[in-house]
Amino acid sequence: MNMYVSNLGFQVTNEELKSLFAKFGEVTSAKVVMDRETGRSRGFGFVEMPDKAAEAAMKDLQGSQVDGRSISISEARPKTDNRSGGSGGSSRGGRW
Repeated sequence: MNMYVSNLGFQVTNEELKSLFAKFGEVTSAKVVMDRETGRSRGFGFVEMPDKAAEAAMKDLQGSQVDGRSISISEARPKTDNRSGGSGGSSRGGRW
């Protein structure tokens, strides 16, 4: 299961995120998302681990304090491409 972890402190590293979840089982991956321009944390990340371990981690860690902030965890949704193409405006078609 891939989990979305939000409200992370800006000092939290990939390794710290991994170790937080490792208490519940094998962590396949743990990544804090960084801003491309500044190189600073964006305050959220993703953790991937087997379903049963992920469920236990979500239940236990939800709302817990990490680096002075109360984190929020949910199942990550697949990334979607919101760009619709075209020039924007009404999607009804027809004339103005």
